[in-house]
Amino acid sequence: MAGKIRKAVFPVAGLGTRFLPATKAIPKEMLPIVDKPLIQYALEEARSAGIEDFIFVTSRGKSAMEDHFDTAYELEDVLEKKGKTKELEELMSWLPEEGRVVYTRQSRPLGLGHAVWCAREFIGDEPFAVLLPDELVLSEPSCTAQMADIFEETGGNVIGVVEVPREQTSRYGVLETGADDGRLAEVTGLVEKPKPEEAPSTLAVMGRYILLPQVFEHLSRKERGAGNEIQLTDAMAKMIGHLPFHGFRFKGVRHDCGNKLGFLEANIAFALEREDMRQSVIEMLKRYGA
Repeated sequence: MAGKIRKAVFPVAGLGTRFLPATKAIPKEMLPIVDKPLIQYALEEARSAGIEDFIFVTSRGKSAMEDHFDTAYELEDVLEKKGKTKELEELMSWLPEEGRVVYTRQSRPLGLGHAVWCAREFIGDEPFAVLLPDELVLSEPSCTAQMADIFEETGGNVIGVVEVPREQTSRYGVLETGADDGRLAEVTGLVEKPKPEEAPSTLAVMGRYILLPQVFEHLSRKERGAGNEIQLTDAMAKMIGHLPFHGFRFKGVRHDCGNKLGFLEANIAFALEREDMRQSVIEMLKRYGA
């Protein structure tokens, strides 16, 4: 089944309660890392992997995200009249092609697996990517582009994984592994948020997936797992042994923007990557004793 990954799902229905009051009126996915919102980084990462169609699983209060990926006629007109051609080009360069973005609602917060299931009609029988915008990866090539190459190599499910301290395994889906060459680990089992003493490894699933469409067969049963939610991890686990399945240690630095410290660190890390900001950021950090 190996081939080109054309579609990506972005589960963006969460409330972002960790960032209140900032997220009272603004979706957490619209919080900026330097000068771009998290969701734009995710879409650009998907597009860098050759993905053409973008499916956003949203909820109430997410209209700002839809507007962000739409044409802003008034703003574009003002920029053009003022001769701000550079700003205008930057504004339009990342917009997806018309008809390539769709939105569907997750009307009830029933878990990540349920959010992915809500995109089933737009995916059909194709393999597809899932990107969680909270997880931001600084890498070249992008994390999803690396995973798309692995998919072409293995022809099966591929999940991005990171090593975590054993005491943190209860926060993640954790792999049980077979053959492991240090880059790819054969997945022989998946456990959602195990206690540290029960975790089969310290390889944790992070927010990047390439999945075969058979996952929808298992998600459609709507079986509840950890937290009484429909867990994507549980549905993926049911494909183990029937289809190729690997955990991939991608090259790059992962930033967990779902918490305040990780969000702050990501802003600094991405600013340091920019030639127009690097030296100023270094000088600023020195003033704070860094």
